[in-house]
Amino acid sequence: MLRLSYDHGPRLTWWWIDSYVGFNNEQIPLAKQAIHEWFDWHRSSQLPHYADWLAVVREHMDSAVTSAQICQWSDELQKLIAPAIDQAVQLSTPLIMNLNKAQWDNLERGFAKSNDELRKNFLQPDLNDRYKASVKRAVKRIKNLYGDITETQQQLIDTSIKTSPFNPELWLAERQRRQGITLQILNQLTIGLISDDQTASVLRSIIEYTVRSDDPNYRAYQVEMTEYTCDVIARMHNSANKIQRQHVHDKLKNWEIDLRVLFEENHRNISIETR
Repeated sequence: MLRLSYDHGPRLTWWWIDSYVGFNNEQIPLAKQAIHEWFDWHRSSQLPHYADWLAVVREHMDSAVTSAQICQWSDELQKLIAPAIDQAVQLSTPLIMNLNKAQWDNLERGFAKSNDELRKNFLQPDLNDRYKASVKRAVKRIKNLYGDITETQQQLIDTSIKTSPFNPELWLAERQRRQGITLQILNQLTIGLISDDQTASVLRSIIEYTVRSDDPNYRAYQVEMTEYTCDVIARMHNSANKIQRQHVHDKLKNWEIDLRVLFEENHRNISIETR
């Protein structure tokens, strides 16, 4: 599934971005070219790094882990994907600079639609329904990695959801704040209040503050959530039996293999083309 999804990545990415923006006839070939260039670059230069990271994490799956280890792996992953984000900014900047107000309006409507989906999935009016939905999501993710879970692990999940500092109202409010700032900045680009030289830097800041908020209160909440999540993941893994640990080991191994195959296929294709 990973290989299939990645091979269809350019098409899926195009559909997703166009659903938000609505490119015109002149922009369509440029947007598709930028997407293909990004995937070509990503496949040829980034996938081995991801595979190496998975290999390192996989080697620890047979033993107990600490919450500090989990957070460290998370930080490493963030650093690993940073070049991909930066490359996306570089390739998308010329396109973004040529979008018009109608397309920013499309983006605003896309934001509103995604916020409605968030409310539907995370902000159910009935708190018991909200709790059940949270447990269901957590169980699905854990089973994907560890396979079947025990009754004790189910109780661990239930407790972790009940005591979690996760605040969907706060998340939505921050999300809407960031969306508003994004639209404001993009509007400034459209009317020329931000110079061409500043554009890429401004776009990077939009992404950076989405990951690590510039609001000190929300940033403190992000840190709290990260530490709590790392602790829950560590406790869940340490409760896993031999079969479950083998399951997550094999899962990570298969992802690693998929990434290496994708890279090697690209390398072979390049070698054939250059002969």
